[in-house]
Amino acid sequence: MTHLLHRAAWRLLGGLLVLLAAASLTFAALHLTPGDPVTAILGGAAANPTPEAIAAARHEYGLDRPLAVQYGLYIARIARGDLGQSFSQHMPVIAVLRAQAPPTLALMAASLAVAWLLALLSVVPTARRGMAGAIASTLETISAGLPQFWLGILLLWGLAFEWRLLPPAGNHGLPALVLPTLSLAIPLAGFIAQVMRESFDLALDQPFILTARARGLGDGAVRLRHALRHALLPCISLSTWAVGALVGNAVAIEIIFSRQGLGRELFLSVATHDMPLVSGIVLFIALTYILAGLAADTLIVLVDPRLKGTRP
Repeated sequence: MTHLLHRAAWRLLGGLLVLLAAASLTFAALHLTPGDPVTAILGGAAANPTPEAIAAARHEYGLDRPLAVQYGLYIARIARGDLGQSFSQHMPVIAVLRAQAPPTLALMAASLAVAWLLALLSVVPTARRGMAGAIASTLETISAGLPQFWLGILLLWGLAFEWRLLPPAGNHGLPALVLPTLSLAIPLAGFIAQVMRESFDLALDQPFILTARARGLGDGAVRLRHALRHALLPCISLSTWAVGALVGNAVAIEIIFSRQGLGRELFLSVATHDMPLVSGIVLFIALTYILAGLAADTLIVLVDPRLKGTRP
C-alpha cells in the first residue's frame, strides 16, 4: 500500500510539472510570435480599431502590464481552473474544449485502435515466416515513412473523389471518420509493427517458447498465448508517445478533411494569436498525454503481472 501511494504521489507530481511546463512554454511561444492579440479581441484586422479602443482592450485584458506580472496572473488563473475567455470566439475556453475535444478524441481512439489491429495482423501471422515476413516487414517500413497529410490527400482523392466510396469531409457518422482514421493509423501501424516484430522475434527465441512447444502446443497457440504477451510490452509504452503524435498530426488531417476538432482549432487560434484558447488546448493535450501514460503503465502490469511493484 505504501509503495502504491508513493508511486501515485510521484506520478501526480510529474503530471503537475508537465502541465506547468506546457503552460509556460505556450506563454513564451505566443509572446515571441509576431502579432498582437488585441487585434483578435477587437474582431481582427478588418475591424480597423481605433488607437483608443486598442489601448482600452489592452488594459482590460492586462496586456499592458509587465510580462512577469502577466505570467504570474496567467499561472494563478490556470491553477484555479480558469482557462479564461477566447479572444477570437468570445466564449469561455472550457466551452470551446467541450465542443471540440470529442471529435478529436474519437479520431485519436479510432486511429490508435486501427493502428494496433493492422500491426497485429501484419506481425503475428508473418514473424519468422520467411518470404511472408520479409514482405510484411518491407510494407511496415514503407507505411511508417508515409507523411500523414500526403496519405490523407491521396485517400481523399482516390476513395472520396474518384470512387465516391466515402464522404470527403465532415464529422457526421462513422463513414466520415474512416478516411481521417486511415490517414493517421497506417503510418502509426508501421511504427508499432516494427517494434512489435523485433520483440516478437526475441520472444520466439526464449526458453519458455521451447517449453511450450515441448508440451505439444501448436505454432498458433505458442504465438498467441506466449510470444505475443511479451511482444506487446514495448508497443504499449510506444502507444503513450503515439497519443502525442496523433494530436500533432490531427492538425493537418482535420484541416484536410474539414473536421471539427482540437487540431483545427489549435491552428486557427495560433493564427489569430488567441492566447487563452491556445493555452487551453495545449493543457488539454498535455493532460491527455499524462492520462495515456498512466493507462499504459496499468496495461503493462495487466499484461505482465511480474512487473507489479517494480515500475516507478
